[in-house]
Amino acid sequence: MPLLHTHDHQAPFWQPNGHLQTIFPNLFRKITDVAYTREQIVTPDEDFLNLDWAKTAQPEAKALVILSHGLEGNSQRQYVLGMVRALTRQGYDCLAWNYRSCGGEMNNQLRFYHSGATDDLEVIVQHALKKNYRAIHLMGFSLGGNLTLKYLGEKGANVDPEIKKAVVFSVPMDLLACSRAIEKPENWLYMKRFLGSLKPKIHAKAKVFPERINAGEYSKVKTFFDFDHIYTAALHGFDGAEDYYQQNSAKFFVQNITVPTLIVHALNDPIVPAESLPQATIADMPNVWLELTEAGGHCGFRDANLEEGLYWSEKRAVEFLTGE
Repeated sequence: MPLLHTHDHQAPFWQPNGHLQTIFPNLFRKITDVAYTREQIVTPDEDFLNLDWAKTAQPEAKALVILSHGLEGNSQRQYVLGMVRALTRQGYDCLAWNYRSCGGEMNNQLRFYHSGATDDLEVIVQHALKKNYRAIHLMGFSLGGNLTLKYLGEKGANVDPEIKKAVVFSVPMDLLACSRAIEKPENWLYMKRFLGSLKPKIHAKAKVFPERINAGEYSKVKTFFDFDHIYTAALHGFDGAEDYYQQNSAKFFVQNITVPTLIVHALNDPIVPAESLPQATIADMPNVWLELTEAGGHCGFRDANLEEGLYWSEKRAVEFLTGE
């Protein structure tokens, strides 16, 4: 039964809860030894995506890993940089792509990105396949994890044969449950940070598309549900927030995944409740593993004792990808 409880991850004693395990890396972890080469590609709808490549120093890469970041993240987030560093050291090439509006410049089209925008991930995968890698692995963090699982579930048995494995962390597989969870008083900091980051994007888009976006309605946005109901749904063709969540939550797609996939989640994740994960569904799957750790927070997973600056999540990902 691929439902595992992992006890080899030990958080530092000075990070006694999920909030500190989530916040500390984002504020204090600095990674300066990852060198990206940027590439910009055009999407089928004449928009663009910014891709950041990092190549291994070894003569030939074992495989390519495509990394998808979290909500309002980008390829420069510490959890992406840390993983890229760990992977390139082990002989993997990495492609950390930035969602529309997240790559340092505003995208051209009316739409942004959202938790289930697998059409853009498909563009990235098809672009990577042209590079003649014999093996490609997918990796996602938080929103990027949901995106990755939904993509693999949609593909099912028709997934490109070059895609061999997937690893995801801290995934909001039930978007409605996670939207409500972040409304809890103890999560106000995360809510404030994310909504504060999204606000200027809405205002910037409204200047270009004033007939389609009413920036004044942002005053009604108090929660993620509000944002998704007023903006995400309208900009991406959904009938309100609940329809958006229903159509894009990975829990409705995971049962169709055919490639070996590891889902890592901390039981003390303050943003994604463990009970929101489809544990019963995954427990019956032979090729999808849900690994639950006691600690780690949301995309944290710092070990009590760091080895070469690696977080536990980075070591675990390398272990899964290199294992037979």
